Parts: sequence; structure tokens; C-alpha cells
Amino acid sequence: MVARFFYWMKVYLGFSRKESRGFVLLIPVLLLLVISSPVYKAIRTSKSENFHLQYLASIDSLEKSGFVLLTSPFPVFNPQDTIVKKSNSKQLENLNRIPFSEADSVTLQIVPGIGQSTAGRIVKFRESLGGLHSKSQLSEVYGLKPETIDAIWEYFDFSPAIFRKIKINQVEIDELRQHPYVSYAEAKVIVAFRDQHGDYQNSDDLLKIKIFKQEWINKISPYLDFQ
Repeated sequence: MVARFFYWMKVYLGFSRKESRGFVLLIPVLLLLVISSPVYKAIRTSKSENFHLQYLASIDSLEKSGFVLLTSPFPVFNPQDTIVKKSNSKQLENLNRIPFSEADSVTLQIVPGIGQSTAGRIVKFRESLGGLHSKSQLSEVYGLKPETIDAIWEYFDFSPAIFRKIKINQVEIDELRQHPYVSYAEAKVIVAFRDQHGDYQNSDDLLKIKIFKQEWINKISPYLDFQ
């Protein structure tokens, strides 16, 4: 019987005789673990129930002895703990609200939640784009939380300020691909289409390139100069 079992292990599982013996010795351990898990859980549950009964018995004993149990007047959960703290209004009174387009990595650190590295990422993102045309673009900055973005507009004024545009009818692939919204493949298609069909007159001409979605064209068009 044992020899047949070892033969089956060798043929179907590729175990050597030594590995088969080890597997046989392991089976009781695995069975013990499977059986002990619900037993351990039952023991823990029983201990918890006994502890709760003892607790209730102690409470009853104290009440019968004349002790009056009082509850805390303060809530265990304080709703104020979950409220995001707003900026200090007195602090805001001491500051000049400058345009966001003029804020550098130093002045941005006045905003709660923005440190040196985050401020650097914001400025780098703004400069690489060539300015922002919408507040919502800040959500594209890595690690910048929505509540921090909201706090920025308590300290800085926003107005669309694009200071650098792409001359779409003159730009070459290597320059076009440098813009954060344009990949190398997209730049290659845009230039190839222009070389084949002539200059672009407006952003609607990009729709003639069937692979481009309207959402992407709307996103990139504020940065394009068609002159």
C-alpha cells in the first residue's frame, strides 16, 4: 500500500522517494492547522463572552452596592476632528493677493499643505505648459490634493495666463513633443498631416485627424498659435 502510494507520487507528481516521505510527514501538520483554526476561534469567542458576562456581573454588583454609574459628558467621537482647518483669516489680512501666474516656489509655500517639493512641482508644471488657462489644471499636478488646490485660491488670484504658445504651422516634431499634453506619436502625426494637407487654420482642423478626440483637442488648443 505504502509502496504503491510512493509510486503514484513519483509518476504523477514527480516526487522522489525522499520528497514523498517528507510530504507524508507534512500531511498531519496541515490537518492539525486546519482543525485547530476553528477550535482557536471558538476558544477566543468563549473567552470574550465570559469576559463580557463578568463585566456585566461587576456592574450589577456595583449598582446593588449603591454606586451610581455616570457617563462621560464628552462624546467619544469629536466631529471637529474630521473638519479640514481653514486658513487663518487674520493671516490672510496681512497678505497681498497676487496673481497665481506670478507666484514662485517660495511664495506658494504660504499655502497650508504645500511644502518645498510640492511648490516646485506646481511651478514646473505651470512653466512647462506655458501657463494655465483653467484652475482645474492644477489637479494634474502629482500629489496635490483637492483641498490644497482649494486653499491656493484663498491666497492667490486666478486669471487665464498663457505666456507661451506653440506655432503649430512652424513647429517641428522634437519641439512639439516637449509640451506636456503632446506625446511623440501625436507630434509626429500633427506635423505629417500639416506637411501633407497644408497649414492649420484653427483647432477644428485637428479634428480632420480622425484618431484625435475632441476632449484632447480642447485641452491642447489654448496653447496653439495658428498664425
